[in-house]
Amino acid sequence: MPVRLDRPWQPLTRENIDRVGAHLGVYQLANSAGDIVYIGVADARSLFGLRGELRRHLDDPANTAASFRVEVTMAYRTRHFELLGVFLHDHGRLPAANTDIERTALGTLRPGGGPA
Repeated sequence: MPVRLDRPWQPLTRENIDRVGAHLGVYQLANSAGDIVYIGVADARSLFGLRGELRRHLDDPANTAASFRVEVTMAYRTRHFELLGVFLHDHGRLPAANTDIERTALGTLRPGGGPA
């Protein structure tokens, strides 16, 4: 499995979100320019899993995301920190909307290759 999430982007619409299962996993949100603005996790506390988390963002008036992609995984916590670490490595910062994560909590990740 690649370190970077390489699933195709889907428009952040209610119809597309309704096709996402209520699974545990991770997701990324991107703005209309294709820049990742948030990396999130649907964990055991998430109501309706990935679908519920994506709906929460869609319904948020402050939402700037235009598209999303998901990865279903039972190792959601590890994968979430891994994706945040890769983004930090590639960009020198966290995504703009990831204000809920302490940068120092991520450690250091040095993935092979550059961003896709």
